[in-house]
Amino acid sequence: MTAIESRETAVGYDAADASRNEPSAAVSPSASMASIQGPVPSDLTEEHVAEEHVAEEHGADEHGADEHGADEHGDERGDGPPRVAEAPTLSGEDVPTADDPPPKQSSGERASEASQPEAGGERPTRQLPRVIAVANQKGGVGKTTTTVNLGASLALLGYRVLVVDLDPQGNATTGLGVDARGIQHSMYDVLLNETPMMDCIEPVGIENLFVAPATLDLAGVEQELFSAISRELRLKRALSMVVDEYDYIMIDCPPSLGLITINAFAAATEILVPVQCEFYALEGLTQLQRIVSLVQRNLNETLEITTVVLTMYDGRTRLAEDVAREVRRHFPQQTQRTMIPRTVRLSEAPSFGQPITSFDPTSKGAKAYRNLAKEVSNGAQKRAG
Repeated sequence: MTAIESRETAVGYDAADASRNEPSAAVSPSASMASIQGPVPSDLTEEHVAEEHVAEEHGADEHGADEHGADEHGDERGDGPPRVAEAPTLSGEDVPTADDPPPKQSSGERASEASQPEAGGERPTRQLPRVIAVANQKGGVGKTTTTVNLGASLALLGYRVLVVDLDPQGNATTGLGVDARGIQHSMYDVLLNETPMMDCIEPVGIENLFVAPATLDLAGVEQELFSAISRELRLKRALSMVVDEYDYIMIDCPPSLGLITINAFAAATEILVPVQCEFYALEGLTQLQRIVSLVQRNLNETLEITTVVLTMYDGRTRLAEDVAREVRRHFPQQTQRTMIPRTVRLSEAPSFGQPITSFDPTSKGAKAYRNLAKEVSNGAQKRAG
């Protein structure tokens, strides 16, 4: 058979196939596509077969089959194995935690789980006290939100917690209900004038939770300490006087890698990195790791990134799922299973001067941070009180 005759035969088959696929009262709505199409001619070229195979995979048949392989009446196609619907993405109350059973997952989330063993596997219980610097030079990733709400959640578990506000904006201070205008000493005095840390600490009205407040004066401390001796160790010396009185000291760092953040790294035993589930999430983490390496060599050899928390997670978007998978691939041991969802209540809580656990204890954000506190503490025995 010549190539022209082959093409004519194929065209004739397509026309006949199209006429057979026209709606007819004689065809049942539940009839499979195999019974409608009929046998394929032996002289049909491989090119036509390939084209029809691709069309079938995408559900582009003329009988009205949808993209999942079911026709407009909801019947499954009969020319292949039935397709399994993807599980819904995680959001809200479905945030995975260390205490919850494994949820149903979409294909992307299964791939994320497969890339690392149980989100880092079994983690050791770290010895208390723990001095944790919450840092990420990228702004707007949830550093202050995580510092305040994780600290409050740890306090609810019975741990004695001190939140150190090193951000000149003072958001952790106001987020815990402390009016910076009415305080006598702040972290500015501790770093510049070496005021005792105990004189700076304020209660916040929540049992086991305290804050060392910051004011706008802190913005100029880097210039004022430019020529000071051992300027990078000022915070470390200050915290050494009170560290044994607390189980956790959470340091809220500014969105930069300047002298204030270096002071936090020199004083801390570990770093918690909040990572926003957005496009630029991983940008800058390499620079952060370089700074940590420099601090390890020169100021604090025990410093390490121990905790990575995924924040502002929106399970409705594929982007959030992709970012989470990439972060878990780069930090398999450090990334926590609990992901903090993007919720309005978390955004509203600071304006009332309360952590989410007090502002709305039953909200999705409060549940996520309580679960994160359990995961971070890992059942460590309380020692302060």
